[in-house]
Amino acid sequence: MKITDLKPTAVWSFFHEITQIPRPSKKEEKIIAYLEDFAAKHHLAVKKDAIGNVLISKPATPGYENRQTVILQSHVDMVCEKNSDVVHDFDKDLIETIVDGDWLRANGTTLGADNGVGVAAELAILASDDIEHGPIECLFTVDEETGLSGAKALQKGFLGGSILINLDSEDEGQIFMGCAGGKDTTATFAYEPLPAPDSRIYFRIGVKGLNGGHSGGDIHKGLGNANKILVRFLYLLQEKYDFVLSTIEGGNLRNAIAREAHAVIGLLPDDREKAGALLNIFSSQVENELKHIDPNVKLTIGSVDRPSHVLDKDLKKRIIYALSACPHGVIGMSYDVPGLVETSTNLASVKDIDGNKIIVSTSQRSSLESQKIAVANQVAAVFLLAGAEIKQGDGYPGWAPNPDSKILKIAQETYRKLFHKEAEIMAIHAGLECGLFLEKYPYLDMISFGPTLREVHSPGERIEIKTVDLWWRHLLEVLKNIPVQ
Repeated sequence: MKITDLKPTAVWSFFHEITQIPRPSKKEEKIIAYLEDFAAKHHLAVKKDAIGNVLISKPATPGYENRQTVILQSHVDMVCEKNSDVVHDFDKDLIETIVDGDWLRANGTTLGADNGVGVAAELAILASDDIEHGPIECLFTVDEETGLSGAKALQKGFLGGSILINLDSEDEGQIFMGCAGGKDTTATFAYEPLPAPDSRIYFRIGVKGLNGGHSGGDIHKGLGNANKILVRFLYLLQEKYDFVLSTIEGGNLRNAIAREAHAVIGLLPDDREKAGALLNIFSSQVENELKHIDPNVKLTIGSVDRPSHVLDKDLKKRIIYALSACPHGVIGMSYDVPGLVETSTNLASVKDIDGNKIIVSTSQRSSLESQKIAVANQVAAVFLLAGAEIKQGDGYPGWAPNPDSKILKIAQETYRKLFHKEAEIMAIHAGLECGLFLEKYPYLDMISFGPTLREVHSPGERIEIKTVDLWWRHLLEVLKNIPVQ
């Protein structure tokens, strides 16, 4: 079976088209052009702002002219992650989709259902001539995944609707009415490279096979973080044997839990076998720790040629100590919403840049602004004590839950009517663009819901096929029940 054979046909057909358009964050030119061409083809009003956000408007269908204008919103960019053995250039290569039983996935890369399926649903509604709805504005934002810059740059007056439905959630049957705010903390260790000594033999220590996941939605699951696992071993090794460190790298995006990491080290010849034995013991311990959540984790060691440089011993210790001390995972749970992570932090990536600086990227989230700042400062303090230069982003606000929301009640009632059961009303620890929209449009009445996705922001990303039809039916029923102006 192919993706175009799936139901509802309109949604899956547009999603297939989207997978054929490269759209990394900050490189959305092709998908923007596609949207503008789509609007022209269907004779719909379209406008684009300075950063690239696109708004396509469609009049009400007959009999619905007096309904409030609804904004349907999704982001056009996608996370670009692939398995290390996969050759794929996200700037030009197309996503290869595979129907795998009850799920749709990609071949060794992220699928881009986050948030391509939301884009596809909007296009299916805009292109239809038989879906009942009031006036609609479809907002397509850019660069959600690496900075929310599209939502941040959205200007007052660009939107005209009073209700916004965000299509970027990942569990069918759950309706979200709030989200966490976020902030990034980056640490930079500048260094003067030293010649790699001939007296050492060099090895690459690797961590691989982890599932990875979304640093908001998956942070509570106890998934392995490759950066933390790698530095745990380097700490143990440092306590027992003299080694030099050439490079240390791991992870990629600030909003993804690191799946892979590696370091190149130089050992004295007499310590080679003992270090290998230590790695075997540690590897068994980690495999046991993660057997229920990351059963494919592997630690590897292999010989490599002598590298061009190493770090000085003091910097090596400071980096290992700082990465070991840097918190990662859940910091606190919410007292207001049972089961909701309130505050967390993600040790996202470690990058060796140009052989003269190591950059550590972290991301903090919280439903409470005060706690977001507190944990960001905690992370900053760790790296300041280690002598790093610290930069923190402005961050983005959370979206405070509104239990009295009219669109929330409509979504609840229509779900009950359609499926004869109750939808779960939730807040989400992941960041959504909704909080930023409220800064410019404080009167917006908002909800977010979507089909079921798993392992987003990783090559294991997949979407449960049957939930797309359920979500689609629910969305159309909500549109039919929008209140009058």
